Amino acid sequence: MDIPLATPQIEPDVKKNEARDDVLLVTEALKNPDAFSHIMHKYLKPLKRYIHRLANLHEDEEEDLMQDIFIKIYKNLNDFDSNLSFSSWIYRISHNATIDHIRKMKNRPRLALNDDDEDRLLSVADELDIAKESDKLFLSKHINEIFSGMKDDHRIVLTLKYFEDRDYAEISDILKKPPGTVATLIHRAKVEFKKIVTERKLNSNEL
Repeated sequence: MDIPLATPQIEPDVKKNEARDDVLLVTEALKNPDAFSHIMHKYLKPLKRYIHRLANLHEDEEEDLMQDIFIKIYKNLNDFDSNLSFSSWIYRISHNATIDHIRKMKNRPRLALNDDDEDRLLSVADELDIAKESDKLFLSKHINEIFSGMKDDHRIVLTLKYFEDRDYAEISDILKKPPGTVATLIHRAKVEFKKIVTERKLNSNEL
């Protein structure tokens, strides 16, 4: 398995262009309700991937949740401030709806990484100075259970940063937490991640 040396980042100019496109989509949707389908077309797959990362739901349950999310987005479209990031706004609605759904469930779903997530999460290893090939091999085999064992708020910030390519300002906007708090959470999440890797490897037979 090839291990990426760094997490791919979306260029600032690309994000600016996407932000302008989003404002146009919102403007059109407010004028013509049928145009809301363009917003759904753009964000359906990304939001489903994010929801899948937060909660391992049955397919029909996930579809129902997505429908509820887009209804909320549509009903609150007038409240969107065009001076802010629509992407962060729509992710915040999706995030809150998913967390609320999980809290109502009797049995908490187990984390379900997407097909390419295991490779992407390994990029955290470089920032944590996990350089030994044996350690990275251990990660590649046990990344799902390691990530699942983290505290919820730590797992969420790592998901947004490394899987969703969100910067600190965007994570702050999505979670409605001050940037300083986000920075602290990410630092603590990395510490916990490294601790879990170390402890689980020591307790395994894969030294």
